[in-house]
Amino acid sequence: MAYSRIEILPSILASDFAKLGEQVHTVEQAGADALHVDIMDGHFVPNLSLGIPVVESLRKATRLPLDVHLMIEQPEEFIEDFVKAGGNRILVHEEATVHLDRALAMVRELGAEAGAVINPATPVGMLSEVLDKVDTVLVMSVNPGFGGQAFLSNSYEKIRQLNELRRRYNRSFRIEVDGGVDSENIAQLARAGANSFVAGTSIFHTADPAAATRNLKRLATDAVSLKT
Repeated sequence: MAYSRIEILPSILASDFAKLGEQVHTVEQAGADALHVDIMDGHFVPNLSLGIPVVESLRKATRLPLDVHLMIEQPEEFIEDFVKAGGNRILVHEEATVHLDRALAMVRELGAEAGAVINPATPVGMLSEVLDKVDTVLVMSVNPGFGGQAFLSNSYEKIRQLNELRRRYNRSFRIEVDGGVDSENIAQLARAGANSFVAGTSIFHTADPAAATRNLKRLATDAVSLKT
């Protein structure tokens, strides 16, 4: 049976780092299902971001799963470090390694959930040989590297394709979407088949992150309920 539970994953990259612990507690109490942690190396994507010490600090601050998104070259060299730091789900880009199967196997052998990520220009078919080895497929709906970008509409079709593959082969992986997710598009994304929604600006750049978290979950849940 396809994975159907709706998840909201606030993206820590958009939070106020001077109030990180407070903001984590706020979204946790509001019903967030996991925290999304972007790791960028300045090479695979044109930006630098969080590292192992931040993951370790988050692990101490929350019981929520940590969804660690490795936007780095040679991810295999760092998978074990991020699992040890507290990452529960490790997501690896198809474009960042020539050995995606090996990288996913490493994650699972270390006891974490494995995820594969595709950039906006990468077709769904590039993951056809690993869909039986992933817990999550993350569709990037912006070009990775910076928060606050506009949503790319070709993501809907990619999510629909993944949802069809999930049904056809009776897989149970989550379909996660990251980039430009907000109250205007989350219902349509849920109807297309997405289950997990990364939201940064639309949560942390609002006057009430708790209310924003609850509203996103309500909109996605209602969309799926109405569809069925």
